[in-house]
Amino acid sequence: MPVTFDPDHLRESLRPLVDAQPLSAEARVYQRFYGLDLPECKVAVISRLGRFEVDGFEVVSQVWWPPQPVATLFMFHGFYDHMGLYRHVVAWALEQGFVVIACDLPGHGLSSGERASIDDFAVYQNVVQGLFAQAKALQLPQPWHLFGQSTGGAIVVDHLLSHGADSPAQGKTLLLSPLVRPRAWGWSQLSYHVLRPFVKGIARRFSDNSNDPQFKPFLEADPLQPRQLPTAWVGALARWIKRIEAAPRSTRRPVIVQGEEDMTVDWQHNLQVLRGKFDQPPILMLPKGRHHLANETLEIRQEYFKFLTGHL
Repeated sequence: MPVTFDPDHLRESLRPLVDAQPLSAEARVYQRFYGLDLPECKVAVISRLGRFEVDGFEVVSQVWWPPQPVATLFMFHGFYDHMGLYRHVVAWALEQGFVVIACDLPGHGLSSGERASIDDFAVYQNVVQGLFAQAKALQLPQPWHLFGQSTGGAIVVDHLLSHGADSPAQGKTLLLSPLVRPRAWGWSQLSYHVLRPFVKGIARRFSDNSNDPQFKPFLEADPLQPRQLPTAWVGALARWIKRIEAAPRSTRRPVIVQGEEDMTVDWQHNLQVLRGKFDQPPILMLPKGRHHLANETLEIRQEYFKFLTGHL
């Protein structure tokens, strides 16, 4: 898998997202590498790549416009992920007539920050507000919908529980494999407390989190993939779980898709929590679905995209 873009150089070459900077040759290589140029998309697409600052991080963001936009989808990726892994979601949203705006979270993808680490999940909420500000400056069309997978789902859930009534995103909320607790959380906490005084991170293991046989090899060769699980992120997650599980109910009604072969999150517990926090959320269970639903097989993607489309 040859790589002909330098993540740090590309980020430093970007101007603010609102400046309408034309895609450079390096930016086009980046998009093509991850399929973000969307060669198979059924509609003509205009895209932009830029950055904005949040809490001292340079956050890299991307927008895609269909020919006649009718709404906007804010897309939030999962832990270890970045925008480059979500081309199927982007293409589906564009076919619905949505502008798609997304960013790489701090420490992920093209954004700055220690890889995959964060001191407090509150930073992620500041990123949400920063992305809203970018969308407002760009005059992206209402209604504004929210999409999140895994940790991205956790970020969206946090936003709804804290700001659901006054959020500028009053459209639909779509969650794939949303994180509340990871699988084997009790063991993870024990390991965290044992390891924290001695190490800043542990080596990451790549798992088969999709039925697509090509996805894991792609991840292992992806130059933007973090190679460690930082203990700081685990500590931040522990504090976030306590707060989110104690949060009051919301009147919002997110649409949830969950795979039954997901070995990353404790989905039985998580769905119980989410049913208790929200107003009868519609839930699609996928018997063969694993964790990374955005990169599942075509058959599984078609099933849940049909479900999501039916709830728009």
